[in-house]
Amino acid sequence: MGAFDMMNIAGSGLSMHQTWLDTLSYNIANVNTVRATSENAFQAQYLMAQAQDGASGVRVSGIAQGDPEGRLVYQPDHPLADEEGYVRMPDIDLGSQMSQLIMAQRGFQAQSSVIKNAQDVYQSALSIGRNA
Repeated sequence: MGAFDMMNIAGSGLSMHQTWLDTLSYNIANVNTVRATSENAFQAQYLMAQAQDGASGVRVSGIAQGDPEGRLVYQPDHPLADEEGYVRMPDIDLGSQMSQLIMAQRGFQAQSSVIKNAQDVYQSALSIGRNA
C-alpha cells in the first residue's frame, strides 16, 4: 500500500457518502409529492455502490429509481384527485430514509476523520524531515 492510498480510499468513501446524502435528501424532500393518478409517482433515488475495479476504495456505480406506481391515497379534497378521490404518492418510507440518512452522515464523518488523521500524520512526517 502506497503512502497516499489511505487518503485515496477515504476520499472515494467520502465522495460515495456525499452522493448517498444527496439522494436521501432528495427523497426526503419529495416524500409528500402528490401527482394525479394518470401520472407516475415521484420516483425515489437509491444509490448503488461497488468496489472500484483494480483499486482500493468504493465508487458510485449508479442511481436506481424507485417504483413509478407509488401508492394510491384517498384525498378527495386534493385538486389533483381523480373522480374517485385518489391521488398518487411516492412509495417512500420516511423512517427508513431517516435511518439511512444517519448512517450516511456517520459514514461521511468517519471518512472525514480518516482524511484529517492522515493529513496530520503526513504533516508530522514532513516536519520530522525538516528538523533532521
